[in-house]
Amino acid sequence: MTTYHYGDMPVQHLRAGAERRLAHTGSLMIVVVDLDDGPCEQPDPPHAHLHEQASYVAEGEVLFFMDGRSTHLRPGDVYLVPSGRPHAIQQLTPHVRLVDCFTPIREDFVEEARP
Repeated sequence: MTTYHYGDMPVQHLRAGAERRLAHTGSLMIVVVDLDDGPCEQPDPPHAHLHEQASYVAEGEVLFFMDGRSTHLRPGDVYLVPSGRPHAIQQLTPHVRLVDCFTPIREDFVEEARP
């Protein structure tokens, strides 16, 4: 059994006010993303990846964009992203915490986490 305490997980600083922590098995990854630089006037640029993604909004509010539509999401809401589908979020509150799950694991995130 492997367990992680939030405060003990390695931190990756993405930009000022944005960081992530990750844990994974061989085929499944969980990523906790904290955004403290909102609200934002514009969404992040859309991006896509081969990984399937499930995201849980733990704190704060975001607009989620996919397939030409936007959805206002609050704590407790979930969004799902199929492989290869462009998507983006816009932070609506000063703090947002997302819990993202990916399969297969994001090898690019693992590489960036190596010291």
